[in-house]
Amino acid sequence: MKISRIIAYVVLLAFIFSLPTIVRGNGYYIHVLILCVVNVILASSLRAITTTGQISLGHAGFMSVGAYTCAILVMKLGVSAYAGMILGGLVAALLAIIIAFPVTRVKTLYLAMLTLFLGVFISLGLTEFRSVTGGTSGIIGIPALNKISILGINIDFATRAANFYFISIVMLIVLVFLYSLDQSYVGKTFKAIAQDEALASSTGINVTKYKVAIFCIGCFIAGVAGGFDAHYLTVITPDSFGIFPSIYIIIYVIVGGPNRFAGAIIGAVVLTIVPEAFRAFKEYQPLFFVAVLYLVVFLLPGGLVTIPQYLRFSLRNIFKGRAAHAGD
Repeated sequence: MKISRIIAYVVLLAFIFSLPTIVRGNGYYIHVLILCVVNVILASSLRAITTTGQISLGHAGFMSVGAYTCAILVMKLGVSAYAGMILGGLVAALLAIIIAFPVTRVKTLYLAMLTLFLGVFISLGLTEFRSVTGGTSGIIGIPALNKISILGINIDFATRAANFYFISIVMLIVLVFLYSLDQSYVGKTFKAIAQDEALASSTGINVTKYKVAIFCIGCFIAGVAGGFDAHYLTVITPDSFGIFPSIYIIIYVIVGGPNRFAGAIIGAVVLTIVPEAFRAFKEYQPLFFVAVLYLVVFLLPGGLVTIPQYLRFSLRNIFKGRAAHAGD
């Protein structure tokens, strides 16, 4: 890795962890930053699934599985919040394994419909099992992340800033893992499957195994994010994980640019911050997302991540045109 790139990453990390100080501890701004980080985790995990050509419209459903599992384990069985988050992710991954084999055998529109119905089914299940999930009222009074001691230093997560630092560390771990996976032989295999599944299978690649594996990994990450969400918000309801949240996550990926690793990150950050800046028009948020999606699809097919490339191309053509005009 080039020294300049390492320096850039260090500066970026320093900037991320200085954000609570930059916003001067403003609780609302820190809350928005936490939403950004959680959405980056969700969008990146879904983007990993799309590298095999799969389109999941039920990703928020697996997030809800992690959130409810974590909350129930912590409140009723006394499990540690951190262990609850991991176990919530594992339960989401286990559910993914159960439904992955039939789901990964269908493609495109059929896959999108199946995962959408799966998300709705999970939401309905959370509503119906009132004795465990609280029904439409959800689960309230979920405790915040408990104190931990590292090398004799006590860390309290009672503040929003502390929650931001914690979930940012989780985000960095997730991004490093997914990026390493994306750049590895396995990541190249995922892309080969997406380009031509039949050809990939003919070369000896176990297509089903790879598709199930990345589907479960993405769902595990979503489940962990759901567990954090439960402890941060202290209340969860089935409505929080309905159809729209799942659709928003896929829009983050498409708008940011699904073909580039940074695309999902950019899409999640932009489409989290911009709607919050116009919170007075919150009821029009679905229309805003649709408008942005249409604009990007028609004007920037590669997503927001390709804007620098597009600008360089445009400026190069402008300067070439001026040089040719000067030569005349």
